[in-house]
Amino acid sequence: METKGYQEEVDIQKYWLVLKRRWPIVAGVVLASVGLSSFAVFLQKPKYQASGMLLFQSDRTSSLTKVGEKIGDLESLMREGNPLETQSVILTSQPILEEVIKTLELKDKKGNTLDPESLKIKVEPIVGTDVLQVSYTSENPELAASVVNQLMKSYVANNIQSNRSQVFAAGEFIKKQLPYARAELDRSAEALRQFKIQYKIIELPEEASAAVKNLGQIDQEINQARAALADVSAQEAKMNSQLNLAGDQAVEVTSISQIPGVQEVLSELQKVQTKLANEKARYTSEHPDIAELKNQEVTLNALLQQRIEQVLGTKGIKQVLGTQKNVPPGKLQVGKIKENLTSEFAKIQAQRQGLESKIQALSNIQASYKQRLAMMPNLEKKQGDLERKLSISKKNYENLVSTLQEIEVAEKQTVGNAKEIQAAKVPKKPVLSKVVLLLAGGGVFVGLLLGIAAAFFVDLVDRSLKTVKEAETFFGYTLLGLIPKFESNTTSTPDKLMSEGVSARVIVATSPRSVIHEAYQMLQANLKFISHKKVRTIVVTSSVPGEGKSEVSANLAAVLAQAGRRVLLVDADMRKPTQHHLWGVINSVGLSNMIVCQAEFPQGVQTVTKHLSVLTAGVVPPNPLALIDSDRMATLIKMFSDKYDYIVFDTPPLVGTADAAVLGKMADGVLLVVRPGVVDSASATAAKSLLERSDANILGMIANAVNVKHEPGNYFYYSSPRVGQSVVETEVGTQQWTHKST
Repeated sequence: METKGYQEEVDIQKYWLVLKRRWPIVAGVVLASVGLSSFAVFLQKPKYQASGMLLFQSDRTSSLTKVGEKIGDLESLMREGNPLETQSVILTSQPILEEVIKTLELKDKKGNTLDPESLKIKVEPIVGTDVLQVSYTSENPELAASVVNQLMKSYVANNIQSNRSQVFAAGEFIKKQLPYARAELDRSAEALRQFKIQYKIIELPEEASAAVKNLGQIDQEINQARAALADVSAQEAKMNSQLNLAGDQAVEVTSISQIPGVQEVLSELQKVQTKLANEKARYTSEHPDIAELKNQEVTLNALLQQRIEQVLGTKGIKQVLGTQKNVPPGKLQVGKIKENLTSEFAKIQAQRQGLESKIQALSNIQASYKQRLAMMPNLEKKQGDLERKLSISKKNYENLVSTLQEIEVAEKQTVGNAKEIQAAKVPKKPVLSKVVLLLAGGGVFVGLLLGIAAAFFVDLVDRSLKTVKEAETFFGYTLLGLIPKFESNTTSTPDKLMSEGVSARVIVATSPRSVIHEAYQMLQANLKFISHKKVRTIVVTSSVPGEGKSEVSANLAAVLAQAGRRVLLVDADMRKPTQHHLWGVINSVGLSNMIVCQAEFPQGVQTVTKHLSVLTAGVVPPNPLALIDSDRMATLIKMFSDKYDYIVFDTPPLVGTADAAVLGKMADGVLLVVRPGVVDSASATAAKSLLERSDANILGMIANAVNVKHEPGNYFYYSSPRVGQSVVETEVGTQQWTHKST
């Protein structure tokens, strides 16, 4: 993320530097665009704007009678959003505009009826109010006011007519809907009535409450009856065991024994049985008396059964005796206690049966209540649905009736929700139209865009190396020195050791405490740090003429001499020598004379200071390269090295000549001077290729005459002026360049 942010910052800075370099182009295009737009604004005819106001509100007349107060109300027009927007659209609709054109008889320039689309009406709501402002702009002020007033008048009339039409249409619609609403109301009421009849409903909540209460009472009664039944059943069981007969048999036998005929036979039978028992004690079983008595016993038993059958019948005997054929006489002999017990048993049995019947009846009632309660939720839901349906039907019918009454009253009233509150007056002063503002603002904006585009286009077409960074990236050499562009109207007092003819371009000599002087001192330091091997013979060259190589050579030699080193500055540019001009010396005898042995060393060397000497180019030879590429030149270099600590050679540019490349191979290293904005990429490519083929030791690159305003901020900083000079200082720190070189 940090790398991306840094890259974006560098790109933005790059674009800004392009604009700073090409600001004259941008300024020229902007001025041209502004001039054209100003001329176009001057040609525009003055226009006048008239404005009127419309107020929108509900119909107050209807609200006084509380009838039809929603008819014509803006709230009914649009539930969401601003209803004034809808009215704005209607106000500028084609039918309204056509009516205005027809009423005012508006014509176009050809005399034809004006097209509604060409009638540009401006409608704007006034914020915080229910007012619309209507405006129209025209070259004719009277026409502007007439159009606005007629538009508002036509709209108000159309609004009233539209609301009346809506009222009539609504009335007809409601009249058609009333019969259907009445029929639906009757159906809902009848459905609810049939439901109550079918399920025998009066009031379901009260019925449910009563049912729950009755269920509690029934449960209590059932519990009490069951407790009484258990008690009676226990008594019945006990009496039944005492009677030794089934309950029904005991009652029947007791009732039979009470019959007179049965009692008589039973009495006779008892007598015979008693006599038979006595005779058996006296006689054997074969005795005639015993046999007679047995016959009598049999006869009496038969008679007894016959009489019982006469009383009960065969079916009754079976119910009493069950599987037995005859009633034993012993069972018919019932005493008084047993008779009372049998009577009491019959009562308890009847009481038990009554309790059982009561429990059964209560259980049936309980089940009926539970079934009804189970149906209650569904009945309540269905009844609620029917009641809601009836309520809705009733409300719909009542609303229709009420609305119809309102409409009948509203039909007789003037219904409208728009009112003209301010008529348009004839404007006296013209207004600034959008076209004028657009031309004025657009001229500046378009000019700025075109200027920026032109600046980038020119910068793109320009193939020169425009900044130090571009040059450093292109050549790939170590940046050893940054010499800012320097223009000085005054110079400080020259060094006393310098001759008075020294050029102001030799800043190190003429302005020893300037920013340029410090830049060359930094160059000197970087040359010392650039290699472990001491560099003594230095060739200074450039890619093309005009990059300031001679000036750099002179200043470098001067700063080395100021450090106490013995320095020889050799003007090896025998094609266009300049060092004698910079130092104010005579170029009568120089390097060319020494190479061809026309002069000795002391004759050609001219001392400038105690530590600085200058060897001019001498007479311009017909073939300088032949002189440079000679054994005599190599001998001279060796001789110079013996006498001086540093030898600085000012050589011709690389493009078009090979002097610098040949001499650079003989010397310890080559310094390439690059001036941003002067050398182009093609020339730089040729120079770099020549240096690479020569196998010369490239010490590094010196950026000369650098415009600090056109360079990235990481190369420069601003500081206070020095020695009365207002210049921009150059950050050419030793650590920065040393780091780049390594």
